[in-house]
Parts: sequence; C-alpha cells; structure tokens
Amino acid sequence: MSKIVVFGASGQLGQCLQHVAKERNVTDVVFLPEEQADILDAAKLQAVFAQYRPAYCINCAAYTAVDRAEDDVDLARKINRDGAENLSRVCDEFETTLIHISTDFVFAGTGNQPLIETDETEPISVYGLTKLEGEQVVAEHTSRYFILRTSWLYSEFANNFVKTMLKLGRERDELRIIWDQIGTPTYAIDLAGCIFTIIERQSQQYGVYHYSNEGVTSWYDFAKAIFELSNTSVNAVPIRTAEYPTKATRPAFSVMDKTKVKTNLQLAIPHWRDSLKECMSRI
Repeated sequence: MSKIVVFGASGQLGQCLQHVAKERNVTDVVFLPEEQADILDAAKLQAVFAQYRPAYCINCAAYTAVDRAEDDVDLARKINRDGAENLSRVCDEFETTLIHISTDFVFAGTGNQPLIETDETEPISVYGLTKLEGEQVVAEHTSRYFILRTSWLYSEFANNFVKTMLKLGRERDELRIIWDQIGTPTYAIDLAGCIFTIIERQSQQYGVYHYSNEGVTSWYDFAKAIFELSNTSVNAVPIRTAEYPTKATRPAFSVMDKTKVKTNLQLAIPHWRDSLKECMSRI
C-alpha cells in the first residue's frame, strides 16, 4: 500500500485508525507525533511531506469543542479552516490525496429528510461554520480530495457520548437526556474502515461524502440502548433541547443519506445498534 500520513493521530479517530491499521495489516502508515503534526505550521508540513512523500494524507485534526468554539472563534477557525487550507495546499504540491473529516454540523438540521451531499449547507454554530469553511478551502486548493462528513462519533477510545453515559449511569440514579435531536451514531472504527477502503481501492471518485452508521435515533434512544447493552440500571428521562440549554445550537435533524459512499465504494455499512454492540464488547 502507498505511504499514508495521519494528522490528529492522538484523537479518537486517529486511535481508531491505528487499531484498524493493525487489524488490516496496513504497515505503510505514519501516525505523526504532535510536534510534527501542527497543521498551522506550513514549514513543518513542508518538511513532513518532503520526508515521507505520502500518496495519502488523512486529516483528523480539528477543533471539536462545540460549545467552547462559540467564545473561541479565532482558534476554532485557525484549526478548522486555516489548518485545512495549509494541508490542502501542500497535498496539491506533492500530488497527495487528502482525506479530510468533516461533520453533519455544516447543516442547519431544520428539515425531516435524510441529507445528501449536495443539500444546502447552513451551519448554526461556530464549530459548524468553521468546519464548512475548512471544506471550502480544501475544494479550492486541491482537486484530489475526499471530504467525509460524519456524525455522533464514538468508540472505545478517548472521550465520547457512550463512555460518558456508562460513567454517569454508574454514578447517578437518574439522567435527563435530549430526545428531540435526531441523527445517527457513528462507530469511529467503522469510519476508519471506510477511510482505509478508499485507500485500498485507490478510488479517484473525489468529492464530498456522507458516512455514519445505518439507521436513525435520538440521543435519548441511543442512551437507552447503551444502558440496555451494559445492564446499567438508571432512570433515563427524555427532555427537549430547550430544557438543556447549551452555548452552541445543535441541528435538530441531521440524518445523512449514505447512498453515494455505498455506491461508489461498494461499501456495506452496519446498523448503529450492531456497531454499538461491537463497541460495548470491546469496552
């Protein structure tokens, strides 16, 4: 397999990529240490690309603190937009294919139909806006790119909703969980598998793709499934978004249509409950 470099290797998806690389015996991949992997440092990026001459670059580096971004606009924009621009420019220079991770937060989430890649983007948070700006600069500065929008990412690695629910479920008798935000969880191991499939098949069907697990749920029902599978006895109470105010506004409906990624990559995507069972067995 061609040489691959990974930015943001210490984050949740980066750790999942490392796990899947071992499972698939992918050896020609470099998970860059933080001191080499600063996507805001154009000179360091030049040095990395000159050293490794990668055929593929996977960008998992992002500012993902959704609520904090509302007050930390400059840093969120630097990482999510400027960093993406730096990477796309150097990828174009070295003829490297860029696989860039984005989010369902680029949509307003005001509809009730599964979202396709060409639907109008209308972010309603700073995080969503800066991630959309990142998508735009990638498309502007290189032609060899895959932008993968994903949603509700979780795994056995790092901090995420599943691990938070398991922790709080052990500590509390009752949890109030939002039921009127609808979407699809994504097991980050499955997303990592999709990324390596793109590389293994040497696909040149560049562009924007949606990837999450199959199915539809709410945060409340997702939490209920976590508690059922872990035999956690806690009273889960459904509440509306308005009863749990946050700094950033979240999309109310962000179910994404995966037809394009399934068709172009001949990809089978597991249902979210099946992948949750797999994750829970590993936790």
